[in-house]
Amino acid sequence: MSNKVLNFKDKLTRFTDTWSPKVIGELNDYQFKLAKFHGEFVWHQHDDTDEAFIVIKGNLEIALKEQTVHLCEGEMYIVPKGVLHKPSAAEICEVLLIEPKNLVNTGNTVNELTAENDVWV
Repeated sequence: MSNKVLNFKDKLTRFTDTWSPKVIGELNDYQFKLAKFHGEFVWHQHDDTDEAFIVIKGNLEIALKEQTVHLCEGEMYIVPKGVLHKPSAAEICEVLLIEPKNLVNTGNTVNELTAENDVWV
């Protein structure tokens, strides 16, 4: 991986699939991933790590047990480790995720929305 300027808009034009994060960079043991969300994801949790959602374009809702967090462009929310959550987006939403390498996007559950890890764009 060379040290170069990365352009989110350019990287986001390189894929159309949803709920399948693509790695664009690494910092120590963390990866920066771009993803497109549309519709509802699955309830899941990450027992050992927090997960950061940064909305680049669109609107994102993250349902939690006691509340729903609404995010607009330019906003960020960190889901604490062990917290059950379910992201959803009524329209295509472009998101930057910051999470540890090898984190499974569906948490402890494997299903049709479980994405392959370490896919670079």
